[in-house]
Amino acid sequence: MCLHRGARNRVKNFMTRQHFSTRFQRLACLLCLLLLASCGDNLGVRPYILTTATTGGTYYPVGVAIATVAHAQLSQTEGISLTAISSAGSLENVKLLRDNQAQFAILQGPFGAWAWAGEGPIRNPQTNMRSVGALWKNVEHFVLLTELVTNGDMMDLNNLDGERYVLGARNSGAEQTGRFILDTLGVDYENRFTLAYMGYGPTTGAIQDGRIVGMNIPAGAPVSSITQAYALMGDRITILNWTQEELDRLNARYPLWDWYDFPPGTYPNQDRLVHTVASPNVLVTRADIPEDVVYHITRVIWENLATLQEIHGATNDMRLDIAIAGLGAPLHPGALRYYREKGLTIPDRLIMEEPAESISP
Repeated sequence: MCLHRGARNRVKNFMTRQHFSTRFQRLACLLCLLLLASCGDNLGVRPYILTTATTGGTYYPVGVAIATVAHAQLSQTEGISLTAISSAGSLENVKLLRDNQAQFAILQGPFGAWAWAGEGPIRNPQTNMRSVGALWKNVEHFVLLTELVTNGDMMDLNNLDGERYVLGARNSGAEQTGRFILDTLGVDYENRFTLAYMGYGPTTGAIQDGRIVGMNIPAGAPVSSITQAYALMGDRITILNWTQEELDRLNARYPLWDWYDFPPGTYPNQDRLVHTVASPNVLVTRADIPEDVVYHITRVIWENLATLQEIHGATNDMRLDIAIAGLGAPLHPGALRYYREKGLTIPDRLIMEEPAESISP
């Protein structure tokens, strides 16, 4: 039996819903070939869902790439199928994972820490969550109309006087981390902003149309929404820089962020260096997923890193030697086994003794 209709349709939708360049279309075709190479009898395949975020950011295309490569390499040999779906982002992903509507999820680094500890927007500790690994960097893009910029750093957001600003879709990871960041920095967004709630795609359209004055787009760089905005608006928009003092304040509670620079030309019409910050995105799973499943999915991700890096530039940040950096929850036994095989030193806080029944097939 060749590639089943559902898988063909997923790849077709992936290719048509994204605004790919010719190079990107060729890479999408490579994913099709990978799936076609997995033709075979799918009876007995164990299906798993990977939840990502909205289609205008980085989570969705990278999640689809991870799922497609995993399905192509594991469906026949290991009976494992992985399918990526879109969602509202990290906060919804925590709920989907908790309710077993998804078995794998991509989260912003702070959400991994919040979920395990039961802090921030997540009231109850998610003790059934386990880490698989750190992925690419989630880069902070706080954008403001250039006419409202004075110093060019994050505190320029205090210049707003009732204008509409988008922190993200309602209850999304972008909104929640945006609130955390602005609260930590002392930006009075509750009084100075008129908050609007949109996904990345509609937000880009809104700033182009003059319906908002700025937007928060945390994502792997380069992100398509920012590329589109810069291509059409050029120097009329500015990505705000960070200062060392602002970074130190942000890391005081959760030391997850580090410097991240955009050289000139990272985005169309961007002719100046942008000095921003980034934290890791993390792949998590449920504790009750069998050890062999998580082991093989972890292995496939790192053994096909070159393919992922060809598909999306954000994954250039991914390296095996930092695969356990910035994780908030203990490692799943399957991921732990893979990293030990690769010689990584695992800190005690990421090792948890699991009940046998929670990791058995």
